Amino acid sequence: MRRAPHRPACLVLAWALCAAPCLASAATPAAPAVAAESRPRIGLVLSGGGARGGAHLGVLKVLRELQVPVDVIVGTSAGAIIGAAHASGMSPDEIEAELKPLNTALLFHDVARTDLPVRRKDDDSRNFIGPEIGIGPKGLLLPTGAVAGVSLEAVLRRLTVRQRGEHFDQLPIPFRAVATDVTNAEMVVLARGSLATAVRASMALPAIVSPVELDGRLLVDGGISRNLPVDVARAMGAEVVIAVNIGTPMLQRQELKSLLSVSEQMTRFLTSKNVNQSLTELTPQDVLITPELGAVGSADFDRMLDAAAAGETAARAAAAQLQRYRISPEAYAALQSRQHAGSALPTATLAEVRIVGAQRVNPDTIRSAMQSQAGQPFDEAKADADMRRIYSTGDFERVNYHLVQRDDGGQVFTADVTEKSWGPHYLRAGLGLSSDFRGSSYFNLMLSHRLTWLNSLGGEWRNDLQIGRVDRLRSEWYQPLNTGQQTFTAVHLESRREPFDLYIQEQRISRFRREQTVLGADAGLAFAGIYELRAGVRRGRVRLGTDTGVIPGKELVPSTDVGGVAARLRADTLDSTRFPRNGVALDLNYFLSRARLGAKDEYGKVDLSLQGAVSSGPHSLRAAVYATQPTGSNDLPGYELAQLGGFLRLSGYRSGEFVGTRMRFARLVYAWRISAPGLLDGMYLGLSAEVGRINDQLGESPQRTLRSNALFLAADTPLGPVYLGYGRGASGRSATYFYLGLP
Repeated sequence: MRRAPHRPACLVLAWALCAAPCLASAATPAAPAVAAESRPRIGLVLSGGGARGGAHLGVLKVLRELQVPVDVIVGTSAGAIIGAAHASGMSPDEIEAELKPLNTALLFHDVARTDLPVRRKDDDSRNFIGPEIGIGPKGLLLPTGAVAGVSLEAVLRRLTVRQRGEHFDQLPIPFRAVATDVTNAEMVVLARGSLATAVRASMALPAIVSPVELDGRLLVDGGISRNLPVDVARAMGAEVVIAVNIGTPMLQRQELKSLLSVSEQMTRFLTSKNVNQSLTELTPQDVLITPELGAVGSADFDRMLDAAAAGETAARAAAAQLQRYRISPEAYAALQSRQHAGSALPTATLAEVRIVGAQRVNPDTIRSAMQSQAGQPFDEAKADADMRRIYSTGDFERVNYHLVQRDDGGQVFTADVTEKSWGPHYLRAGLGLSSDFRGSSYFNLMLSHRLTWLNSLGGEWRNDLQIGRVDRLRSEWYQPLNTGQQTFTAVHLESRREPFDLYIQEQRISRFRREQTVLGADAGLAFAGIYELRAGVRRGRVRLGTDTGVIPGKELVPSTDVGGVAARLRADTLDSTRFPRNGVALDLNYFLSRARLGAKDEYGKVDLSLQGAVSSGPHSLRAAVYATQPTGSNDLPGYELAQLGGFLRLSGYRSGEFVGTRMRFARLVYAWRISAPGLLDGMYLGLSAEVGRINDQLGESPQRTLRSNALFLAADTPLGPVYLGYGRGASGRSATYFYLGLP
C-alpha cells in the first residue's frame, strides 16, 4: 500500500523558507529524495486554453530538472496535446522541437491553395463570402466548424507517432484525454483508440474546429465539461495531483465583436465554472501551478514558446512544493529510461492500403490521389501530403490515417475519411464592390451551385449566376473519364452581358453592353493539381446592346454568329490569389473562328494572363502580364473587345476608360505585410508600377504607351480582400478607389 510522506508543518515551513532563495536560482535541491518504493503515485493534470497550453511544456522541463516523477497524465484540449506527446514517450525537448515551427496561420488553414485541384483553384477568382452551404432533404445545412483540422491532425500525428497499443494504459505513461459529448454536455474520458484522434476530439472548440464522431458520440472541446480534470486523475489512482491551470480569461466587452467571439465567450464561461469546482477537489498534498500568461491569447499559436517560458517560471515558483516528491537521480534516470525509450514506428513496407468511410465518393479515386501505396515504405511526410490532397477535393469534412501492424508484421495503412454531412448539393454566395468616388460604382452578386458525384467517376453539374456590372449565367456538366480523373469532358452553356464605356476627352459619352451566348464542348487533361489543358468547339451569337448613348450599339456591331475551335492551357502554383507571395499562374486561351463552324468572321485570337510572386519575410513582389492579340492576317472584329483603366489596370485612369481589340499591359507590385497572418491573411501596404497600350480603340486611340502608379492599403477580411487605393497617371490624371474583392 502506498503512503504519502509527511512532516510536522513547522519543519516543512522552515525548510521551504530556507530553500526558496536557492530554488529561485535553480541551485541543487536541498530536500532529500523520496524512496522509490514508498513514494505516492503522482498524476499530472494539464488544463485547456489553446495556445496558452505552451505553458505545460515549461512545467514539464522543471519537473524533469527537479526529478519529480509522473505516473499518470490527464489532459484537456491544449493540455491533451502536450500530455499525449509526453505520455507516448517524447521528452520536453522533442516536444518543443515539434511546436517551434507552429503558428496560427498554419494550424487554422486546413489546406494550402497549392494542394487544390486546378478546377477548385478557379473559385479563388470569385469573392465568395462565408461557408459553403449544403442542400439536403432537411433544407439548408451548414458546416459543423469553421476549421476541419486537417493541418492540426498532421501535427498531432507527429506528436503521438510513438503510440504502439490500442489502450492508453499501454503508453509509457498511462494517459487520458477529456472531451465533451455535444448532445448532452457530459464529460467523455478517452482511454483507447488513436491517440491523435482522441486529442483532436478533446480540442474541438465549438463553432471553430469541427467536432469528432467517436463510438457514436459527437465530441467537442473537453473544457466545456472538465477543463481541469482532477477527478479523472484520482480515478486513475493518483494519490498526489500536480495541476497546471493555464486558464482562459473572459473576453472584455470591446472584444465581443462577432458571432464567433460571443460563442467563444460562452465556452470560456462554462470552462471557468467547472475549473472552480475542480480546484475545490485539490488537497494540501497536491500542487497547483498557475502560470501568469498575460497577453498570450488562446489563438496566439505564434507565441506558444512565450507561454512555455511563463509555465517554467510558475513551476519554479512552486519548486518548494514540488521538491517534496523528488526521487533520487538513479531512480529518476531509470524511470526516464522506461518512459522515454523507443522512437517512431520503424520504416516498414506497407502491406495494404485501405479506404474507410467513403460512400458517395469512389474509393479508387481516393486511392489514385495517394502517393502512399502498397509495396512501398511508409513515409510520414508523404502520408500527410496524401491527407491534404484528399481533403482538397472538397468532398470531405474530415480525413485522417492510422497504421496497424498485422499478425504477420505487415503494416496496414488506413485512410479514414468522413464525407461532408451537408453535401452533395452545395451553394456558395459572393459579393464584389468597387468605387472610384467619381460616379463609377459597381457591384456583382454571385451564386454558385454544385451537384457532385452524380456517377462513380465523379460527374458534376455546376451552375453559376452573377448579376451586377457583369451579368453572367453558366451551366456546365463536367465528366471525368477515369477514376484518377486525369481525363475529362465538359459541356457548357454560357450567357454573358458585359459593359463597355466610350470616353471622349475623359468624359464618358456612351455605354454599350456586349451580349454573348455560347454553347461549347471540351475534352481535356488535368494532372498534378497544377495543369489543365482543354480543347473543344464553340457555337453561339454576339451583339452589342446600348445602355446610354446616341449611337445604337447594333449599328456598331450587329447581331453576329460566332463559332470556332477553342483551346485553353492553365498552370497554377500561386499560394494565394488574394495576396500572392509565391508561385506562378498562367492562363493562355486561343480561339480560331471559322465559317464552317458557323462564324460570320474568320480570325484567330490569343488571350494571355500571366502572374507570379516571390517573397522574403513580410516583403513580396508580384508581377502580372495581360494581353489580347490577333493571330494570322485578319484583324479582330469589333465585338472582340478588351479594356484597360481602373485600379491596378492603369490606376490613374477611369475604370474601363480604354477599349480596343489589341491590348498589352504589365504591372509590378511591391507589398509589405504590416500585420501577421492568423485566421485571415493580414494587412498590406503596397505600391505598383503599371504600363499598358491598347490599339484599335472605338473612341480615341492612344498613340503612346500609358504609365501609372498606385499606392494602396489592403486587408483580408471575412468579407474578402478590401483595398483603399490611390492611382496617378504619367499625364497627371489621378483616381481614388475602394474595392471589395479581387481588383
